[in-house]
Amino acid sequence: MNTILKLEGVRKTYPSFQLKDVSFEVKPGQIMGFIGRNGAGKTTTLKCIMNLVHYESGSISAFETDMTENELENKQRIGFALSELNYYPNKTIRQLMSVTKRFYKKFDEHKFEEACRLFNLNIDKKLEELSSGMKVKYSVAIALSHHAELLILDEPTSGLDPVSRDEILDIFRQIVKKEDRAILFSTHITSDLDKCASDITYIHDGEIIYSGTKSDFVASYLYVKDKEKHQNLLNEYIAYKEYDDRIEGLIRAENKDRFLQNGIEPIEPDLEQIMVNIERSKSPNESFDL
Repeated sequence: MNTILKLEGVRKTYPSFQLKDVSFEVKPGQIMGFIGRNGAGKTTTLKCIMNLVHYESGSISAFETDMTENELENKQRIGFALSELNYYPNKTIRQLMSVTKRFYKKFDEHKFEEACRLFNLNIDKKLEELSSGMKVKYSVAIALSHHAELLILDEPTSGLDPVSRDEILDIFRQIVKKEDRAILFSTHITSDLDKCASDITYIHDGEIIYSGTKSDFVASYLYVKDKEKHQNLLNEYIAYKEYDDRIEGLIRAENKDRFLQNGIEPIEPDLEQIMVNIERSKSPNESFDL
């Protein structure tokens, strides 16, 4: 199988927002980070994939079959979780598992209990007693127990402490190790992508502005710290910020020589620096008095 998930030209219109021809694909072995600021369209896109939101045009296929025509069969092979579990908060994990397993033909109760032990999940705890990190682990345990080949997770690390986030990312890396499964997870925490993502898809205001390998994305930009504050170079920046003692900003890698000629050595940016500056360039702040 060359492609686990593929979106082509997906459009969805709301009164104040629109998904604009969203296209990208996820392949086996990939951890795809789906990034963009809050409100950019990440959750809407994930809901379109799972047919929780009906899109107006375009196509979505999973496991090389049309998602709408093969929805029930494909959902047997997908593990899906929104950002917050809030159903049946007074039920224990064991009770929820007993309900959930009825929906999956290949659900393996022994594998679920094994995953819970691995994740240090007490299956006799109520859902409302679980921390945010434990709820994510529960969602992953359910996905692993019905042998999901694709995990689709909405902001799985949001609100987690650093240790819990690191544990979740380690689990993600283990899941795709055999390269027969894939993970698509939305996030605005770029440091998570630095640690585990092989690929990223970047959405801005409902429109995909990049989808590909993380390494290629990072390599196309450089970051500048100009302590001399050269005014003649300001037009070379994608976006910049002026401080009292320096100018910092993002440039395209092919424009490196202009800065070298002025004695400035650009450095490799991290994903946060790239995302912050791209968003700044597309939504410039107007000055105002405080």
